[in-house]
Amino acid sequence: MEHMDDILTAISAVYAVVAMYGTGYILYRFAKPFMENKKGAACIGIAYFATMLILYFVPMEINTFAAYSLGILSAFVVMCRIDRRNYKQKTFIAATFFSLRWLSEYMTRIITDAVYNIKAVADAFYISDRQLAAKILIFGGVELLDIVIGFALLGISVRYIVRAYVYKREDMSIKEMFMLIVPSITGMTGYGILIQYQTISGMSWMEPIYGLYNGLAFLHFGISIITIVVMTVLFQNIKARQEEKLQNELLATQVDSIERHIGQVESLYRNIRGIRHDMTNHILTLERLYAGNNVEEATEYGEELKSALSRIAGEIKSGNPVTDVILQELKNEAEKRKIRFQSDFYFPTGTHINAFDVSVILNNALQNAMENIMRFPVENAGKSEAPYISVLSYHRNNAYMIEISNSFTGNLQWDEERGLPVTSKEKTEGRGYGQTHGYGQTHGYGLANIRMVARKYSGDIAIDLKDNEFRLSIMLMME
Repeated sequence: MEHMDDILTAISAVYAVVAMYGTGYILYRFAKPFMENKKGAACIGIAYFATMLILYFVPMEINTFAAYSLGILSAFVVMCRIDRRNYKQKTFIAATFFSLRWLSEYMTRIITDAVYNIKAVADAFYISDRQLAAKILIFGGVELLDIVIGFALLGISVRYIVRAYVYKREDMSIKEMFMLIVPSITGMTGYGILIQYQTISGMSWMEPIYGLYNGLAFLHFGISIITIVVMTVLFQNIKARQEEKLQNELLATQVDSIERHIGQVESLYRNIRGIRHDMTNHILTLERLYAGNNVEEATEYGEELKSALSRIAGEIKSGNPVTDVILQELKNEAEKRKIRFQSDFYFPTGTHINAFDVSVILNNALQNAMENIMRFPVENAGKSEAPYISVLSYHRNNAYMIEISNSFTGNLQWDEERGLPVTSKEKTEGRGYGQTHGYGQTHGYGLANIRMVARKYSGDIAIDLKDNEFRLSIMLMME
């Protein structure tokens, strides 16, 4: 009998270690998508597993709840050490995982208890003293079932939360943190009440109420897990609608800007028509000056006339009046800020590419480029080469390519879900480049709008950062 107890204890210890390792791995998979340091994320699961292993094998008077609390606390500390930002989000991860782990384990325990209470299993395990092999087989099988069901409940819950949580790199506010951990706290509170009631009432396995109690407990824990997952999904849906609203507002601002550019083009045409109307008089004036051998006056008059035409028509000729105005406006702004601006852009005439769509691309990309440079005035000022913005377009087979480059001395962080760089959302006031929106806000939504336009033409965008240069490439298919 003692020999059998030793075997069952050994089996129980092996399964306990496997359960600790598996739980640590699931915690690692839960936290990894939220971490900047993906390789360091493995330390989170290792810290949890090591803590639980020490507490399991080192004799000390500590209850199970306290032991698992220390395990998740050690994982939380490691999370904060390897990624020193967004601590409120890490609190959400730790609290949610702690609750899911307890709820799923107790649901699994109810299922395995029900298996042990099956008459055939109970007869073979509790009554027969001679069938050692049968007892070991039943015990090992039920323990394996316990681990499989527990991992399934915990793993599926975590997987749904990770998939639903889209904005993993965004800072979480205190209100958002409390809103998301309330379901976990509620579930754990219900768990504590039920366990306390079970302990105080001294329920035995044979009492009929035990089956009803287990059924209600199983239902409560299941609803608690579903509530935690659903709350996360709803929260992310709300965030997505907010992001969509802000993106639409930004796009509306771009539309207003383009309408303003179109108004400038109409004003340009009116001025050109006025110049053409007066051109006969200008020519007659020049003829009279030359006829009177007033060469110096004629030359000065011609220079003034050429300067007036240049001011009206602008220096940039891209093949489309709207893109001319956009590029000229950016060039003027760059010159005011001592930023070198170079344009080799032309509009693809004779294609189905719409001028409005190209204007959305240029507006967003050039505003981002200007904000990139303005964000690092100290670094740029210390360089021998002046900050610059470059716009280039060309054909490549059936593709129309636009490349916008600018000097850039910062660092990029990537939103893996959207495949776009993200930056801090620093709020500023006023108007103008770098002021209408926070840098990260315009940069994120601007690139999203550019990609949306590119995909409309079966294209996409690519981003490169090297040699202190940020380069955005946009491909539009012309057919």
